[in-house]
Amino acid sequence: MARKFITYFDKEGEDYTDELIMAVKDKLDASPGIKRILIASSSGASALKLYEALEEDIEIINVTHHMGFSGPNESDISEDMVAKLEKVGIKTYLGSHAFSGAARGVTNKYGGYSPLDVVADTLRMFSHGVKVAAEISIMAADAGLIPVGEEIIAIGGRGHGVDTAVILTPVNAKDLFKLQFHEIIAMPRD
Repeated sequence: MARKFITYFDKEGEDYTDELIMAVKDKLDASPGIKRILIASSSGASALKLYEALEEDIEIINVTHHMGFSGPNESDISEDMVAKLEKVGIKTYLGSHAFSGAARGVTNKYGGYSPLDVVADTLRMFSHGVKVAAEISIMAADAGLIPVGEEIIAIGGRGHGVDTAVILTPVNAKDLFKLQFHEIIAMPRD
């Protein structure tokens, strides 16, 4: 048995990015087996902030929105930011969202919902960031950027900044229901 604590923020949002990074840093100090962190940062700013705050030798992978998320042929992350992240060793992944992807195109045209909408909404019952953490872990695993079966920290939020961090064991999309959450490090309470 182990007693651990969770950091709860009053609400979701970018106001907690610095505090979340500090909570992750504390968790890394107590979890020497963690070798990778995934962070959802559409602009890359939160990923860079995470890198600057950590002193550990840990792999950071930034997961951003897919091309066209905000508009046709638009990327939410600049080429300059991708280069800046690469210069410090952070890989950036752009790809279809695991819980929507092409299914969103079908539901946008014909209505209804995809079974993955149910999965996403169930995870959002905890927080939007919990859903994002699960989603980016599947995306990164399917892209071969992280191994499945190894505990990682996944960080997410909603909109700008980050407010949720979890320890989970990622899986490939085909094994969705084998994904395991181990610990919630921090999340919004409301």
